[in-house]
Order: sequence, then structure tokens, then C-alpha cells
Amino acid sequence: MPAFLTDDWFSTVETLTAQAGDLNLPPALSSLAINLVVADAAGNTELSLDGGAIKKGLSSDAKTTLNMDAETLRKVFLEFDMAAAMQAFMTGKIKVQGDMSQLMALQTAKPSQEQKDLFKKVLEHTA
Repeated sequence: MPAFLTDDWFSTVETLTAQAGDLNLPPALSSLAINLVVADAAGNTELSLDGGAIKKGLSSDAKTTLNMDAETLRKVFLEFDMAAAMQAFMTGKIKVQGDMSQLMALQTAKPSQEQKDLFKKVLEHTA
């Protein structure tokens, strides 16, 4: 199992995403692109949530960038823990740059069962 946010992990995520096929996303999620900059001991890791999928590197389509630590990213985006998301935002563990309305879309849109299944598989393949 590859360690979270390593090159091997991103490769695994890409493979799992390709195998998942159509994620059957609601329009609010399918057109959403958000950049994520994750701080850890090794520096910063850049990734994006683009069209419902996790991708290595920043998306040129994103109007919003979230800065957070790896533990917060894991809870919010892989475990869909919205309580952790609100707490992290309120305590400054998530910092937002850019268009805040993008976050509102993310908060109100419900992930499809296909997307939940994909992220569950990603979590199962994450050390």
C-alpha cells in the first residue's frame, strides 16, 4: 500500500479512477475544480479535485486553492468527514485563497455513490 500523497499513491489513485469509469456526478461536482496545497514535513504537495477526481498537480481551471495539512485532507476528501471540514476551517487548519463560492458548491453537492465507492477504494489503498 503506497504512503499517502507519494508518487506511488498518485499512480494508484489514477489507476483506480480509470477503473471506476463514469462517476455519475451531479453538475455542481462535475464542473468543479479546486486546487489543494498540502503541507507536510517534506514540504508542500500540490494536487487538485477536478471533475470529482483527485489529480496530482494544480488544475488550471481552479478558481480556489485550499491550504491544509495531510491529516485534514485525508479526513475531508477521502473520508467525507464534513464535521472535520467545518472544524478545520473554523480553527484555521484550512486556509482558502480565491473564490469562496466554490466551497459552497462543494459543501452542498452530494457525491454520487460511484464517487464514494472510488474514494473508499482510494482510502483502502492508502498507508
